[in-house]
Amino acid sequence: MASLQSSAISFSSSLGRFSTTRTMLPQKPRNYKLPVVESKIREIFMPALSSTMTEGKIVSWVKSEGDVLSKGESVVVVESDKADMDVETFYDGILAVIVVNEGETALVGAPIGLLAETEDEIAEAKAKAKGQSGGSSSGSESTPEPQSPVGVSSDEPKKIVATPNAKKLAKQHKIDINKVNGTGPFGRITSEDVEKAAGITPAPSKSISPPPAAATAAAPAVGTPAKAAPVSLPEIPGSTVVPFTTMQVAVSKNMMESLSVPTFRVGYPVITDALDDLYLKVKKKGVTMTALLAKAAAMALAQHPVVNSSCKDGKSFTYNSSINIAVAVAINGGLITPVLQDADKLDLYLLSQKWKELVEKARAKQLQPHEYNSGTFTLSNLGMFGVDRFDAILPPGQGAIMAVGASKPTPVANADGFFSVKNKMLVNVTADHRVVYGADLAAFLQTFSKIIENPDSLTM
Repeated sequence: MASLQSSAISFSSSLGRFSTTRTMLPQKPRNYKLPVVESKIREIFMPALSSTMTEGKIVSWVKSEGDVLSKGESVVVVESDKADMDVETFYDGILAVIVVNEGETALVGAPIGLLAETEDEIAEAKAKAKGQSGGSSSGSESTPEPQSPVGVSSDEPKKIVATPNAKKLAKQHKIDINKVNGTGPFGRITSEDVEKAAGITPAPSKSISPPPAAATAAAPAVGTPAKAAPVSLPEIPGSTVVPFTTMQVAVSKNMMESLSVPTFRVGYPVITDALDDLYLKVKKKGVTMTALLAKAAAMALAQHPVVNSSCKDGKSFTYNSSINIAVAVAINGGLITPVLQDADKLDLYLLSQKWKELVEKARAKQLQPHEYNSGTFTLSNLGMFGVDRFDAILPPGQGAIMAVGASKPTPVANADGFFSVKNKMLVNVTADHRVVYGADLAAFLQTFSKIIENPDSLTM
């Protein structure tokens, strides 16, 4: 007890001016929980390299399994729908597992590799990758069976889709149509389904199945939209099926989206003698005809901003503050449209230099997203191939696209009726009729023609 009091005095004396003594009673040892250090195995995801990209293809792995990576270092080259781009890592670590090999594709956001923090975690990362692949394969083997056709008994209420004649027959034969299995498109109940449920065997001559087109057309009437089944075309002996590249898939998707836009086309003849003379003078300085046409189009768009606008929601105009001319370029395996940004503000020589750089990057598949997806107006020129006229398909998200044909010697009559031979090219513009009207396009083409026929302003 004395020793306890002694320790108490010593404690109180250490408090200085406080005279209150405290008794130190023995306490039970506390159980501290040590933090559990978890391994950090991070997934390298397939990135979205453009707004339209849904999947990517692995072109090549810059690093191999077991390589040590530093943050910001290139790991893999991915082919998007527009270009090949290097993908960097956001963390330091070791490339433990390559999940998606070269030449394979993966959806955006899917893991393509695993990054371990230490060498001790590589085995765990490989086990994790093996488990994921095993889970996906087992999941594919245990694919759920197709849902029962409309009318099969279920606890959840289902909407019954049936042809009018099927409903009439069901009423005549007192058949509960809710218990009839539909065999038509998308589980639609047909007359034959009702007759079968009623035990009636129709004669072959009288059994007329509604054609798929009729069923598709009638589907919206009952609130069930349905697409016509794809037509099965006969195979040609000796033919070879080649799947689309990622870029070709994107082009196909954009072309299908363009079908939903109401467009119209306007053609206009343009005399190019003065432009041809100017081109001969500036060609030696690296200026291309594409740059001249892009500059002329940009200057005309500055005077007619509605042609540089677009309709993205079907309810409003979007007036673009920048005039960005996208120019169609054919490359190996697809088509891409590098963008000359602020083309109206750049002088002709700087514009030509910029265009040369964009073409080189496009053919090397090294364009950055902002260099191909920021166009407000598109120019497509097939004149160098001798094509005199053609129509272009409007790209999604733009108001107009210009198709330029070759300039050819053509007899032209003047106001007095005298003929002379002049170089003339035909220009066709396809426009979104929701925002651009015929008068707008005619005025734009008149301005464009005046700039081409008096091209001195292009070099200012």
